[in-house]
Amino acid sequence: MSTLTQTRPATAAPARLISGPLAATFLAEFTSLTSFFLLLSVMPMLAAAAGASSSTAGLITGALLLGTVAAEAVAAAAIRRFGYRMVIAAGAALLGGPALAMLVPETQAVMIGVSLVRGLGFGLCGVASGALTATLLPPERRGEGLGLLGVVTGIPVIVALPAGIWLAGHHLAATAAALAAAAGLVPLVAIRWLPGGPELRGTARTTAKPGTRGPGRRAGGAVRLPLIFAAATIAAGVLDSFLPLVKEIPSSLCSAALLVQAVIATLSRWQAGKRGDRYGHARLLIPALAVAALGMAAMMVLGSPVVIFAGMVLFGAGFGVIENATFALLLEQQPEATASALWNLAYDAGYGAGPAVFGLICVVTGYPVAFALTGLLILAVVPAALRERKAAL
Repeated sequence: MSTLTQTRPATAAPARLISGPLAATFLAEFTSLTSFFLLLSVMPMLAAAAGASSSTAGLITGALLLGTVAAEAVAAAAIRRFGYRMVIAAGAALLGGPALAMLVPETQAVMIGVSLVRGLGFGLCGVASGALTATLLPPERRGEGLGLLGVVTGIPVIVALPAGIWLAGHHLAATAAALAAAAGLVPLVAIRWLPGGPELRGTARTTAKPGTRGPGRRAGGAVRLPLIFAAATIAAGVLDSFLPLVKEIPSSLCSAALLVQAVIATLSRWQAGKRGDRYGHARLLIPALAVAALGMAAMMVLGSPVVIFAGMVLFGAGFGVIENATFALLLEQQPEATASALWNLAYDAGYGAGPAVFGLICVVTGYPVAFALTGLLILAVVPAALRERKAAL
């Protein structure tokens, strides 16, 4: 059991989880994600409708992810230099403002440029909001709070992404762009309620539990934990990108299966926070990796709707736990801004690189074997998870 919880008197009331600044931070994260996902699929759709090739449409998404990763790589340094308020404000302006350009038809070059700039804004907002959330949570309930953040970030994935596609499919792409611009700029309004003093610049003391192995664990965890998380995000990117392309699966079944996966991942991340606070987050990694790998293995049976849904439930459950546990463990070992940057980089790098490699493999092996190999990739990081668990003892 976590020594953080052991040191609290048995009769002490739990620390308050939600505060005004935390609610404002959640609002900034929710609206920035809503803006991001509203146009994620819409812009490639618009490019294709205007006659762009599939490679050009792919460049639009690639530019978005390139901007995101580039911003995440410098976000921690920017937070230390300028503070959370300035970084979130800059991110909101870069994310929401360029969406206004999509209110009228634009050239493919403009779409690529808009995507790149919006990616920069999204990367800054994501790292800063995640790190600021960590600083505002009571240490003994940090995992639970991060799980609640998972709910906040999960809803836009479930709602905004299909909403944008629906609007574009009904010739309302300009409406989607207007909503994305408005949502992206909301953090500029919420900024007044965010803490922004010099004491909050991403260099706060880490909350490693007593009994950990100090600097050695911190150095190892900075490599192991992003590696573990990236293995899971590779699988998530593969499912989101390629499951709709499997001919044996009707589009309605595929949409429902991916929706189930997203909902289960959101709920399991929430519950993992509470469990991790009580028993230790490192203990959750190996079971979660095994469950997620089993879910990917189930994708070998693509002709059975029951097996597909079971696989999505298993993968979603494991993925949500891995999301929360890796972030919580990074926060125990690194300053908040650094931990958030590493975690977000692992997410986007894995999510973007996974489909690119999978596409090359499945041409040779077919979808079922390629899905199974992705499950083996998840199991390949179990030794890293085992070392992280031993280091936490």
